[in-house]
Amino acid sequence: MTRSSGLISRRRLLASAAVAAGGVATGGLLSACNAGSSGGSGGKGNLTVMIGVQDLPKEMIADFEKKNPGIKITLLQHDATRLNAMLASGNPPDISVAGAVGSANVNARGLATDLTPYLEKSRVLKKDDLLPVNDSFRWDGSRSGRGAYYGVVKDWSQDATLWYNTALFDRAKVPYLSDTQPTSYDDLLAVAKRLTVKSGGTTKVFGLGLEWAWNLIAPMTMMVLQQGEQLYNDDLTEVDFTTAAARRAFGWYVEFARAGVGPTSLNPLPDVSDQSTFSAKRMAITQDGYWFGGNFVEDTALRDSIRMAPAPVMGDKRISPCYSGQGLWIPAKSKHKDEAWKFMEYYLAGEPAETRAKSGWGLPSLKPLLPKLPQTLPYQKQAYTVAQNELRYAGALPDSPYITLDAWNAVIDKSLQRAIKNEQTVDAACAALTREANKLLKQGKEQVS
Repeated sequence: MTRSSGLISRRRLLASAAVAAGGVATGGLLSACNAGSSGGSGGKGNLTVMIGVQDLPKEMIADFEKKNPGIKITLLQHDATRLNAMLASGNPPDISVAGAVGSANVNARGLATDLTPYLEKSRVLKKDDLLPVNDSFRWDGSRSGRGAYYGVVKDWSQDATLWYNTALFDRAKVPYLSDTQPTSYDDLLAVAKRLTVKSGGTTKVFGLGLEWAWNLIAPMTMMVLQQGEQLYNDDLTEVDFTTAAARRAFGWYVEFARAGVGPTSLNPLPDVSDQSTFSAKRMAITQDGYWFGGNFVEDTALRDSIRMAPAPVMGDKRISPCYSGQGLWIPAKSKHKDEAWKFMEYYLAGEPAETRAKSGWGLPSLKPLLPKLPQTLPYQKQAYTVAQNELRYAGALPDSPYITLDAWNAVIDKSLQRAIKNEQTVDAACAALTREANKLLKQGKEQVS
């Protein structure tokens, strides 16, 4: 996600930095990906790409320009404020990065190009190769998940899955988590309490990290869906946090915070990321998704004592969703759409895509690239097996076009803090959250309309 979900973006940027370091020199899965392979007719011009600088190193730019003579790339560091200003002025970049989940707002405003005609003609980036995670970029005029494609995912994760340190489990005499069966959220909190180590007023080891600041609406929505209920109404214009399922999800977060087993917005980590604390062996479990394993290719100190576990459940319905799914889209007012599509073919289905898949920094969005995921190290092989099994339980989260992820995080966190500090009961906080969120949704609908 972008700055509209800036903290998630930070996770992706950290991951992408390692991908960039991998370069583009490996043999290409689709080495024929260059000019002439797409349905577009263009092939000359200056292409402006707004993406994280670490996502598009100069070696990759040179490789693309060599394979596509006449097209020159101008790289802009992704910045949501600058992007919004460029969109408002009618002079947007030719390509930008964004999360698939969360794209509904852009699509509802008519800001993105329908990529379906390109996908249907391309011999490189083919519609039939797209994994279901790309459906979150689809839009039919009223909701996401169906209709035309307005973006293609570059990498993604089953973001609710867990990573844990077996040495800390052994020290606390806690059995390992199952590779195949999900842990209930109630059991996960109980395990986290056993794994947490405190000394005086200091937490020596956190039992569980939730990456609290990165995303709150997605995991809560997942918890409600796992109970067989819905958070949104049918047209995504209202939510209800006062239902039993929603109050249970909200209440679990309150109990987690009060237990003091992991970082929250009231007790944040200095770098707002679980990674450094987990790598320092001061966090037993982190809910971060498949991509997190990319950290341990070089981190040999932890390589032999980490495992991945399925997404936990709250209820009887097993769902292991993607919270974001970073990808590329072409603004509707791009001046070089055909050239932009050539770049998307290269970046999403050519050598860069194969390099990303082999790195383990996220799952690929194309079916032919799934076997390229790393399985050399024991932890990579274990994570690969867990991730493949989790694909059976993939599920798309609802994406209202009338509210941004940043707005969701702010309004939910405010209500959680009130409840955690006993300024409101869980029921009162959920009622207030419902009122405040629905006010934002109403304002958003008026703006989109």
